[in-house]
Amino acid sequence: MNNETVNLLGGNLTLTQLNAIFQTIPEEFDFIDEHDIVRWSSANRHRLFKRTDDDLGKHVLEVHPGHSQERVKQVLKQMHDGKRGVLSLIIHYHGKPVNIAFYSLHDNDGKYIGCVEVTQDVSGHQEKGAWWHNLKQVLFKKH
Repeated sequence: MNNETVNLLGGNLTLTQLNAIFQTIPEEFDFIDEHDIVRWSSANRHRLFKRTDDDLGKHVLEVHPGHSQERVKQVLKQMHDGKRGVLSLIIHYHGKPVNIAFYSLHDNDGKYIGCVEVTQDVSGHQEKGAWWHNLKQVLFKKH
């Protein structure tokens, strides 16, 4: 890996550290540019929806299944038009609840520069009994 430093709002990270963050956290991230082209995907073992290097440079609709393409297209149009900043929804994928969120991204002048799609298996999240669940997470390590 490269130890080149990346200056970010809030501090600096090396490329090694930045890549380690995205390889470790269980959420998957996809960056879609202002032309709706997939430019980057987090590469980690937790991904539910696999991405390959071949997916980079493709239109976002090419990497989504046919049944969801119309909804993705509609959300992206609303983001381009400035009518939507975020969409978060729960789907069921292989019997698990999965949260998929799209976040509209803008530069300092407010111009739309793309969006990030964040996907997370939320089957381990719960409201009922959350206090006990959280306490167990702190007291009993899972590897």
